[in-house]
Order: sequence, then C-alpha cells, then structure tokens
Amino acid sequence: MNIAQPIKICVVGGGFGGLYTALYFSPFRGVKNRQCQITLIEPNDHFLFTPLLYELLTGELQRWEIAPSYSKLLQGTGIGLRQQTVKTIDLKARCVSLTNHETLSYDYLVLAVGTQNRWADIPGLKDYALTFRSLADLERLQTQLHILENSERQHLKVAVIGGGPNGVELSCKIADRLGNRGQVHLIERGDILLKNFSKAIGKASYKALKARRIAIHHNCEVERITADSLTITEQQTQDLPIDLVIWTAGTQSREWLSELDCQQTDQGKLLIDPTLQLLDYPEVLALGDLAQMVSTRQNIPATAQAAFQQASCAAKNLKAMILGNRPKSFFYLHLGDMLTLGRRSAIISSFGINIDGRIADISRRFIYILRLPTQRHKTQVLKHWAKNTLIKLGRWLRWQKQQLFSEKPAKPY
Repeated sequence: MNIAQPIKICVVGGGFGGLYTALYFSPFRGVKNRQCQITLIEPNDHFLFTPLLYELLTGELQRWEIAPSYSKLLQGTGIGLRQQTVKTIDLKARCVSLTNHETLSYDYLVLAVGTQNRWADIPGLKDYALTFRSLADLERLQTQLHILENSERQHLKVAVIGGGPNGVELSCKIADRLGNRGQVHLIERGDILLKNFSKAIGKASYKALKARRIAIHHNCEVERITADSLTITEQQTQDLPIDLVIWTAGTQSREWLSELDCQQTDQGKLLIDPTLQLLDYPEVLALGDLAQMVSTRQNIPATAQAAFQQASCAAKNLKAMILGNRPKSFFYLHLGDMLTLGRRSAIISSFGINIDGRIADISRRFIYILRLPTQRHKTQVLKHWAKNTLIKLGRWLRWQKQQLFSEKPAKPY
C-alpha cells in the first residue's frame, strides 16, 4: 500500500464487538507501519466482560479480573482511544461527531455500541428499579444490598423482573448472597423461563431456583412499583412487600442510531449484508445486537458469543477491503450455552453434552478466562485463578483428612 495519508478506521463501541475487532485488526502490517490509523471510541475507561459480572456480586471474582482498563488493554497495540460519546454520524460525509464537539473523519467505520435498557410503561419502574448491565449498575446494586444486609431487618425481599438469562443468573447469585435471610421473587411475563434455551439449560435452571427457594411467578404482569411494594397480576392482583427491585426485561437501540441515513428495521436495527457491511455503505461494518442480517437463514442471537465471532470476521473483512479483496460472509457457529446458577454452580450445554454443578462452574470460568481480550491479561487472571483454586483444593483436602480422623471435623471453608 503506497499511500500518502493513512487509512483512518474508527471503531465505535468498546465491548465484545468493537474492542475485539480493533484487537484482531491491530497486528495487520498496515497498523504496524502506520499506513492504517485505528481509533476506538468508547465513553467508559474500563472494558467489561459482562458474562462474569455476576461473580463480582458474590465476591467470587475481583473487579480487575473482568474489568481491565482500556489503557492497559490497548498498550502496545497501535490503537488510539477516544474516551468520548458519539453524538451523530454522517455516513455520507464519513465523519463521527462526539459530544465534546470533536469530529473524526474515517475511511472505514465499525459500529458496535450494543443496546441500552428499555423501560416498560410501568408506574414507578424508573423511580425504584435498578438495572444490571454495567459496572455502574453493579455498584448501585452492591450499595443497596449492603444497606439491607446491615439493617435490622430479619427478612429481605428482592424482586427480579425478567425470566431471561440475566434474570435467572442474577436471582441465583442474590439468593446465595443473602442466604436464609433473603427471599427472591423472579417475575416472568410468559409461561416459561429461558424460552430460547435448551431443555437441559431450563431443567438445571429450574432446579437451581427451587433449591434456593426462589419464588417463580409465571404469566405475571407488573402493574405498579413503589418504594416498598410491587403490585402484580398473576391469577389475581396482589401487593408484594419488596425491599429491592431489579429490571432485566428488555433492551432497545440507542437513539442516535435511528438518525443514521441507512436502511433499518422497524425496531431500529441496522440492516447489513452477510459480510456485516451496511446495505448502502459498504465501508461501514455493524456488529452485535444493533444489526440484523438480510438474505440469510442464520439465527444469530444477541449474545456476547455472537459478537465475539463477528469481531473476528469484521477484522478480516477490514483487511480484505483495504487490500482490495472481496470480504467474506459471516457464519455463526453456536458453541453452546453457559449460565451461572449461584455461587460455585453453573450449567454448560454444548453439542448435546450437559454439565452442571461445581465442575461446570470451574469449566465455565476457565472458558471465559480464555476469551478475555489480551494474552497478557489472560495470563494474569489465569495465574490468580490457579493460585486460588490450589488454596481451596488444599483446604478441601485438609477437611477430608479431618473427616477421616476426627470425630468433630471442621467445616471445609
């Protein structure tokens, strides 16, 4: 590539789609010899490995393990970082306007900003319900749980609205954290939890919820939320006394995406070719749950697993376009599903093989560690995880020895 000006690539969004696309693309020789200039636009200062966010709630993981800073992750990669929020994008002029009044021009653009919470029209929902999608959400929830745990109340009541994976995983973690002192209500509008998951996932999830005495409300509508109560209609309308409400029941596209001059669905998703390119703007790639593919029979879920795979394809297609080659179509391979079902418990379902319990929890943790963004961070987390695992194994072995030789064995931990 003999060019005077560097090729400018903007990646909007620092999640699984955006960050991983930038990292996969960074070893390209055009970046190393500065013929390509890649900029990541992301308002937050830390990446978040969202599938492991639940483990922070129960203290099974530390924040640095799943939320490393972008400055650390991008060190030595040649990727520039703009810690700003996008205001508008002019696809025809090929420029991105930021809320700090800065404008960045681009030759190629990757859109991977994900979705945001969708609030239902329920009185009191926005005023009293918490969400659980970000580090800020985690901190607010931690604060509220800490206040409840340190209060004089003997019975703590928590309602989780939404019976998808987020609601089920969160319910199990909170129930384990609060123990016998807590009562969790899981509220689902439909007649089944995890309706898009396998039977094995559903069976293990219901078993875990039952073991933790979590009250499951099927075919249930939330009518109203106040500071200390929840009005629901199941078979009849009733008021539940509640100390804390968490909303996990929906997402929607970000407002500025609807203003883009490109083809979209009625739900505001950007229409893309199988190559992940916008229909009207081939220099723009769109990834994750903000986009919908046309002319394909693939069922691509709005999950981190799908965005993770799309990022690899997007990076390869960027290289192909820069080199004048034809980009390739994306094909999603569903590797299975993994859910955490409380402290030291999980379910893994992959290619007809199902594992649950402690072994699944260890396997899930290990698999996710291998998917962390950089080799350096993976190594640090793996070492820390292996050290803790060996310590716990040693405690367990000592406990087993006491079981054999002592009349009054101590607890394992």
